[in-house]
Amino acid sequence: MPAPGSPRPRILHLVDDTTPGGVMRMLEFLATDPALARQAGHMIMPVPRGRVGRLSLQADLVVSHLSVNWRALPRLIALRARHPGLKIVHVEHSYTEGFTALNVPSRARFHTLLRTAYALFDRVVAVSEGQGTWLRDRGLVPGARLTVIRSVVDLTRFAALPGPQGRPRVLGAFGRLDRQKGFDTMITAFRTLPDPGAELHIFGEGSERAALEALAAEDLRVTFHGHVEDPVAAMAGVDAVLMPSRWEAYGIAALEARVAGRPLIATGIDGLRDHAGGAEVRFVPPGAVAALREAIEALGPTGLGPEARRKLAVGAVAETREGWAALIASLELRPVG
Repeated sequence: MPAPGSPRPRILHLVDDTTPGGVMRMLEFLATDPALARQAGHMIMPVPRGRVGRLSLQADLVVSHLSVNWRALPRLIALRARHPGLKIVHVEHSYTEGFTALNVPSRARFHTLLRTAYALFDRVVAVSEGQGTWLRDRGLVPGARLTVIRSVVDLTRFAALPGPQGRPRVLGAFGRLDRQKGFDTMITAFRTLPDPGAELHIFGEGSERAALEALAAEDLRVTFHGHVEDPVAAMAGVDAVLMPSRWEAYGIAALEARVAGRPLIATGIDGLRDHAGGAEVRFVPPGAVAALREAIEALGPTGLGPEARRKLAVGAVAETREGWAALIASLELRPVG
């Protein structure tokens, strides 16, 4: 934290994908949280991807939430070259061990891309311990330049929700309608449930909506709500949360579900492993329809109690605040005014 009377560092967050979702909600939290504001001024700057390399930035620290791929690499190199003395940090929201296993035919070439891109930054931030372990163990980021700061949002209203009563029958899923989220596996498993009173509510938009609606077919127990402006209100209407992702850097919805006292069924991959708790969390393998159905049928009223929920929410937010404070301090920023 800056010494009394000294100027706060000015931190500029660059983002090239402003689609509503976890990244933008996390950035909104960084920009509006009062405790973080005492450490530094966090500002969000949406950037068209084609202009990244032409930016002239005025800040004490720049934080990249930008895409990393072969097409973007020259732009990232140009960004670094235009600002040789500026501290620049990259937050990796996308790539994980699970992503690589399912989507990358040439891992050596992909790892070369990541090592080259990450070397442009003073630090790289992983958003979960699971992701950070992969980045370190694969030698993609030297340990001295790798920091883990879990993503977080304002959890106050989630912690204040009444807990569900009785055996969960209304299931919720939150996220982009994309192959990554494994909603096809979830719908297939849910349709085999014989309980006519069970419900599955899916919150989110994406390119796979039509295919997923076709997969749900005539099962009137499945409802697609599209994008929701208030995820707390959506969470209030479900008894349990499903996250059958094929890969996941962290999964803010998993944290929100636990803080809201909702039992969670998730795949035990990547950053989702960071959410391991007690009886309120159950892991299943990705793509395992039978295991997911069994986990749903075994659901009980096992969400966290009020005090545990409050502690989880307070602890998660405090950890993220401390992570950013430690990162800022380690970079030895010298605000210019």
